[in-house]
Amino acid sequence: MSKNVLIISSSPRKGGNSDSLCDKFAEGAVSSGNKVEKIFLKDKQINYCTGCGFCNTNDYTACSQKDDAAEILDKMVGADVIVFGTPVYFYTMCGQMKTLIDRCCARYTHINGKEFYYIMTAADTSSDAMDRVIEEFRGLLCCLSDAVEKDMLVATGVWQKGDINGTPYLQAAYDMGKNV
Repeated sequence: MSKNVLIISSSPRKGGNSDSLCDKFAEGAVSSGNKVEKIFLKDKQINYCTGCGFCNTNDYTACSQKDDAAEILDKMVGADVIVFGTPVYFYTMCGQMKTLIDRCCARYTHINGKEFYYIMTAADTSSDAMDRVIEEFRGLLCCLSDAVEKDMLVATGVWQKGDINGTPYLQAAYDMGKNV
């Protein structure tokens, strides 16, 4: 059965290491007959959550801010599969991803029954160093109904743009996408 896959790439560098892995995941998912859309967060205007409470007084259907977050959240609600791709800075997800996750407050009660995949890249060579990032993603999933963590790719030892090229991580991302 074909699935609607939404890939959210939070790399500040188009074609950067985590973004390249997102592209490979997309290729794999498409090769298995899935519908795939990738959102590159750098191209979007997403403001910080202001904690105004508008969303919780409107049945979590809207946010008071008028930016690109509403469009992304609508796509998350409509997706079967959500892929979060992030570079890891100082052992946490990048700020662009965290800002989007914070803005999920406006629709989180509607992001139900989704499958989640994580793609993370880091300069550190220890995959154990990424545990904090994984727990950050799991923090969101704990707030969602029927969320299923399916798989993750932790690509370590990649820092400069292009370091991912020639590594087995590209094939791993493709295979992960193919198995959606």
